[in-house]
Amino acid sequence: MAQNLIIVESPTKAKTIGKMLGRSYKVVASVGHVRDLPKSTLGVDIENDFEPKYINIRGKGPLIKDLKKEAKDAKKVYLATDNDREGEAISWHLAYILGLDPDGKNRISFNEITKDAVKNSLKEPRAIDQNLVDAQQGRRVLDRLVGYKISPILWKKVKSGLSAGRVQSAVVKIICDREREIENFVPEEYWTLDAELKAKGGSFKSSYYGQLIEGKEEKVDLKSKADVEKIEKAIDEENFTVSDLKLGQRTRSPRPPYTTSTLQQEASRFLNFPGRKTMQVAQQLYEGISLGKGGPTGLITYMRTDSVNISNQARYQARDYILEKYGKDYDSAFRKYKSKGGAQEAHECIRPTDVFLSPLSIKEYLTRDQYRLYKLIWERFLASLMAGAKYDTINASIYSKDQVFRASGSNLVFDGFLILKNKADEDEKENKLPVLKEGEKLKLEDLIADQHFTKPPARYTEASLIKTLEDLGIGRPSTYAPTITTITKRNYVEVEDKRFIPTELGITVNDQLMEYFPMITDKDFTAKMEDELDKISVGEEKWKDVIRDFYGPFEKDLKFAEEEMDKVEIKHEVTDIICDKCGANMVIKMGRFGKFLACPNFPECKNTMPLLEKIGIKCPKCEDGEIIKKRSKKGRVFYGCSSYPACDFVSWGKPIEKKCPVCGSLLTEPTTKRGKYYSCSNPECSHKEAIEKTSKK
Repeated sequence: MAQNLIIVESPTKAKTIGKMLGRSYKVVASVGHVRDLPKSTLGVDIENDFEPKYINIRGKGPLIKDLKKEAKDAKKVYLATDNDREGEAISWHLAYILGLDPDGKNRISFNEITKDAVKNSLKEPRAIDQNLVDAQQGRRVLDRLVGYKISPILWKKVKSGLSAGRVQSAVVKIICDREREIENFVPEEYWTLDAELKAKGGSFKSSYYGQLIEGKEEKVDLKSKADVEKIEKAIDEENFTVSDLKLGQRTRSPRPPYTTSTLQQEASRFLNFPGRKTMQVAQQLYEGISLGKGGPTGLITYMRTDSVNISNQARYQARDYILEKYGKDYDSAFRKYKSKGGAQEAHECIRPTDVFLSPLSIKEYLTRDQYRLYKLIWERFLASLMAGAKYDTINASIYSKDQVFRASGSNLVFDGFLILKNKADEDEKENKLPVLKEGEKLKLEDLIADQHFTKPPARYTEASLIKTLEDLGIGRPSTYAPTITTITKRNYVEVEDKRFIPTELGITVNDQLMEYFPMITDKDFTAKMEDELDKISVGEEKWKDVIRDFYGPFEKDLKFAEEEMDKVEIKHEVTDIICDKCGANMVIKMGRFGKFLACPNFPECKNTMPLLEKIGIKCPKCEDGEIIKKRSKKGRVFYGCSSYPACDFVSWGKPIEKKCPVCGSLLTEPTTKRGKYYSCSNPECSHKEAIEKTSKK
């Protein structure tokens, strides 16, 4: 008897669904796209109204042949690719290859890979959504035109092998703009003045605010030491009085459940996951993990989404869990969250498919990375449907003559969602004050004046860059990770201490694109194009109309750049290391596996040498080599001996000039800024040592 055929993208997804449905269904994988634009040519017929020239992807011939055979023998074919634009386009291409009617009801979609969700989708098959397909086609053609038209100009005028992209160029500009802000920043001096005071209930610190002028508290900025000394003279050190006391309450609400963007930000911030790794691990949780004898189970909903919507079924289940585990005071399961405008990619937030599968209860079946990410998702979702935390607050104005100091504090009286101790919520610290009474006299224990200087804006981390892109409406959440990977691999930016720094090449390319293709690097234009693509997805725009409107001005920019852009020479950093073949000073170049030393007289002299970043410490293992900073193939920093392979010393942490008291090996710095311990570089030694904090006085 003929089986029903279900086609998905991933073999893992196919295996999970296949075990859910039984023998009457056969589930196979397309392994991603089966048709696409050719890599070797533009693949877009500009003269024929931008008609895309799709071809079968090279190497997929045998797979396509098998899919055709399976479809021919099947009783019914269902296309079950992911529930977003990309998934819709894959189904559309599969329908074309297999000769299926695109208007026929052969498309099924679901937001989670659970037995109920998959079976319910089979009861309500639908036609392929052409609007979603067209939105994907519009993006694909637009990106192809930008990349394949600008890149050859950069090869000719700047350097071979360069690339430009509609989103990546805007991202590089954002990083370059931040670097220029930092370079042009002029620090300004300012001072703070704190009074350490003692009340009947204990000591606390208050900060200088300003002066009383006609009975009103007016803010005063302290810009110099002279300003501070003036205030110190005006203070009566024997007379500090609580003059205005305001008691109140505040509620701290939980954050919404995760979207793709917020998950990438928090995983970067708290788990130290790059965006690409976050999406890879989330994909594994979505497609299914084997939990003992029960077979693979999808643990989270679809992880490419802009929406914070939560289904009623998930709310009721979360309420049952909260009532059972914590009681009714903690229940707020029907709290509503509003998605940002343009949220089109999926119907729900990222959440656990079954909240009763707590992280601890399934930890034995998960890898360390899977467990940590699942715990983050599970806790954030459950917290989002719990009652807010309640605080008693106190705000006090303290007068000394006409000088005003202020102190504020809060006391947690009901923990609410904080009972979960979600890591993402540890950034808010309580500041407790003793019990104060209006009119109470206080004793001055110390006056502390500190000089400060304003700081330039920080370089972007992956988390802050993703948040900026989301706020500006640039790209889609699913494109953030690959875009960041691309600009790093192209050597447009470097990562140092987890922060992005534009390279000389990145700055040069950005300057050229800003001058000759201002439209491409403009963040407002890039965001506007995302809005246009969103309108296509809901049928408010036609994709070819959007491309036509873009290509007219773009074509003029192309002609202008071809004629007017001068050839740019990238200057390499000159070192004091002498070429041992011709005597020239070696320069630093960037290759496929990172920086290296090369002779500037290439091609006459083709001498190259590895670039050794020494940290000034002798190798503890061989004592002949020096410890050098290296990078793995995945870009992760580690430390090894300069005499490798003769010496195999290696350490993930940065060694310091301090020996382990247990085994004598070097201690290493923490691998994160939040680390509090030095660790032994010897992997067989577990010694850790608390870092002594230096006094700020």
